[in-house]
Amino acid sequence: MKPKIGICSDHGGFGLKEFLRKSLEEKFEMVDYGTKSEESVDYPTVVGSACKKVISGEVPKLIALCGTGIGASIAANRLHGIRAALCHDEFTAEMSKRHNNANVLVLGGRVLGTDLALRIVQKWIETEFEGGRHERRLGLIEELS
Repeated sequence: MKPKIGICSDHGGFGLKEFLRKSLEEKFEMVDYGTKSEESVDYPTVVGSACKKVISGEVPKLIALCGTGIGASIAANRLHGIRAALCHDEFTAEMSKRHNNANVLVLGGRVLGTDLALRIVQKWIETEFEGGRHERRLGLIEELS
């Protein structure tokens, strides 16, 4: 049985979402929460709905995309239980998991090339949460909401 990963985007991230979904589907069960075309949609609706699937446990992690990643990141982090990280390179992807246990990786479809985006996703997927002192910090974040 393949590990499950959710993926979603608005129209600005659609092309990169499709590339990533197809690139990852051999190793992972990719659950596509939309959008299904480049027709304009509102990223808060798509990302919010997909993040609720992480919160419910339907998928353990999610890749969310919009044009820059900024809007998707802001929308995702509005939901209690979501730790979304907008990453632009492999180091930030690694640290988002190692120190922050990010359960949502956010990427900008209009700012990243396909090769770099795939490397970012692979680094994020393979990195484990360190725990330790970072557990306390995540607890402090939870107290903020």
